[in-house]
Amino acid sequence: MAAQAKPPVAKLIDYGKFKYNEKIKAREARRNQSTSEIKEIRFRLKIDDHDFEVKEGHVRRFLSAGDKVKVTIMLRGREQSRPIGGVELLRKLADDVADLGSIEFAPKQEGRNIIMTLAPKGKKVHTQSEQRRRGGQARAERQARQAARLAAKSDETQARKQAEDEAEQTVEKIDAAPAPKAPKSTTTSPKKMKSKEGSNAEDEK
Repeated sequence: MAAQAKPPVAKLIDYGKFKYNEKIKAREARRNQSTSEIKEIRFRLKIDDHDFEVKEGHVRRFLSAGDKVKVTIMLRGREQSRPIGGVELLRKLADDVADLGSIEFAPKQEGRNIIMTLAPKGKKVHTQSEQRRRGGQARAERQARQAARLAAKSDETQARKQAEDEAEQTVEKIDAAPAPKAPKSTTTSPKKMKSKEGSNAEDEK
């Protein structure tokens, strides 16, 4: 403890416990150190809403961990001649995650791809427990949005079924209604007319 003192001062310790504590400290230091990487997310221009939300969740998780994210939209066929749709989609993604990161390299076309790079805001280092917590929150948000979509579809299906049932009930009522009676005919048959004419002739006699 004080090698230069006279007499030198020393402290007796358990060497095994000392080595164990040093190992724990080194492990915690590695866990908490900032290790920034560049993650990459790829998707097509005609991506549906659910898949886009899943990709957005990945981007949020990477930015929360302090990593940069390279987002690539892969163009096919005629999409290469109209890249404006891909640029707008990337800017929408950047706006959605603006609370966690900002655009480091603006969207630009490189061959068949449109590329944008996002950088995390600040230099906050998140521990693994913090990353897991944020990942859990992102998953919960995605599940809530998916449940809302399923509920909306269920309500729509139920309303359609109710309308079909009401239509069937209306048809059944129409089929069950009694048919109108035909009016009695007032036309005199030829035989009755002859009989009546004969009776009139006898009366004249």
